[in-house]
Amino acid sequence: MSFVVIYDANVLYPSTLRDLLIRVAQAGLVQARWTHQILDETFGNLRKNRPELSDEALRRTRKLMICAVRDCLVTGYEPLIDSLDLPDLDDRHVLAAAIRARAQVIVTENLTDFPSSVLDGWDIEAKSPDDFILDQIHLDRKVVWSCAQQIADSWRNPPGTVADVLASLQRSNLHRAVAELQTD
Repeated sequence: MSFVVIYDANVLYPSTLRDLLIRVAQAGLVQARWTHQILDETFGNLRKNRPELSDEALRRTRKLMICAVRDCLVTGYEPLIDSLDLPDLDDRHVLAAAIRARAQVIVTENLTDFPSSVLDGWDIEAKSPDDFILDQIHLDRKVVWSCAQQIADSWRNPPGTVADVLASLQRSNLHRAVAELQTD
């Protein structure tokens, strides 16, 4: 598996999208990578916006994410940060991690923060989660469908169906990918 992707904090925030992105990596379609700094941003926002989630639950989820995807943590990227120029300086650590990991894609909701004029020099492309999952569907529709089924099967309280998973992904702006999965 040589196709490496960096997941930005904003795509790891919504739980169903996070679950799908991790399962796509577990299925072997991509090698997913992130950093502790990306996770700090993700879980800091969850802590701020979802006060009903306990610190213990958030720590558990973070630990499970790291254990779920082999070699997911990128290290040694920090010296690159200050040399990078992006519209949002707070996103430089994501590009630095992508460079260090030799990633081909950064999956992010903030495409304007990662202009191709900067990324092209590193042979990296920024993709929305919708476009990224759509690419995975085109590579292996059955695997992505299976990932959605696994998510539905994991929902216990209340139980879920693939339709419920797709509805949740739709709320996370995966309109084209969901439409593709809903076709025969």
